[in-house]
Amino acid sequence: MATPKKPAKAPKAPKAPKKLRVGFIGAGGIARYQMGILGKMDDVQVIAASDISEKALEQVEKEHKITKTFTDYKDMLKSVELDAVSVCTPNYLHAQPSIDALGAGLSVIVEKPMAMNAKEAAAMVAAAKKNKQLLVIGFQYRYSAEAQAIKRYIDEGQFGTILYARCKALRRRGIPNWGVFTRKDLQGGGPMIDIGVHIIEVTHYLMGSPKPVSVLGNTYTYLGDKEEKAKKVACGWPNWDYKNYTVEDLATGLVRFENGATLSIEASFAIHYKDEWSSILMGEKAGASVFPLEIYKDEAGTMVNITPGYLPSVDAFTLKMRNWIDCIKTGRKSMAPAEHGLMVQQILDGVYQSAETGHEVRFD
Repeated sequence: MATPKKPAKAPKAPKAPKKLRVGFIGAGGIARYQMGILGKMDDVQVIAASDISEKALEQVEKEHKITKTFTDYKDMLKSVELDAVSVCTPNYLHAQPSIDALGAGLSVIVEKPMAMNAKEAAAMVAAAKKNKQLLVIGFQYRYSAEAQAIKRYIDEGQFGTILYARCKALRRRGIPNWGVFTRKDLQGGGPMIDIGVHIIEVTHYLMGSPKPVSVLGNTYTYLGDKEEKAKKVACGWPNWDYKNYTVEDLATGLVRFENGATLSIEASFAIHYKDEWSSILMGEKAGASVFPLEIYKDEAGTMVNITPGYLPSVDAFTLKMRNWIDCIKTGRKSMAPAEHGLMVQQILDGVYQSAETGHEVRFD
């Protein structure tokens, strides 16, 4: 008589992918925006937040159901099992919390600008290398559809060497009337470090991220500290704190790079000129306007302008966060590595130092 066969074992259910456990240092508006994005990702779980403001912590608990909250980020790092941390504090609190989180064995993304100055930024890069952790800078404009389209042309060699670039982040009257954006002691500067950093990072990225060797810069304050401008001129953001306005209205800079290329920069909170957000590239074989996207080159003996027939609608900020998560999980290189942040910080430092001294600033 045949021995009855044992019933086949049911196949094991596949293991659910591990969710990346993320904590936040800083729980203000930008942190809550990031939490909303990460909360939609199936492989991410935001489990903790820290902020010196109990009101901010109450808000993230209410909006994002985060129950592990701390008024001291060091307590969070010690008592919560995390894989990664996002640093969303004011600029003067970017460096040390990032260094401490890296030292705790965590991957870090830090919002722009990287730090208050290049010295702090270099210490952050060193901490990432020492602890073998990923440090990413919150540069989202390089993820835009326009920038990525231009990058594909550049990578195919259609531009040749980028010789010169020009970038502008100009607000006619856009002085923040909230936060600490107008306090140099807490921010490091005004429009150049706040919004200029964005247009610098994407332009520098498309130039191939060359090493800066010198900067010549100037800063001007002539509107932001005037009561009549804050209270009597109609604009979208009136009634800023003109009494404690210690940053520039307008900053300009000219950067020379190791490969011989140059970059011109303009950034403003308040000027007598129209709003402008632009990045212009001039290469050996072609040039381009990035925002809006248009390419200029020679074809068949004719000068032609090329505009895309289609560009995908993308959320660059979401792509920034997704790239950070994917790089943590796969180990691949980030699109916005700390080394890029350090070079951008050197450019920002150079503009401010040159403005103070009246001389060109050279980097060793």
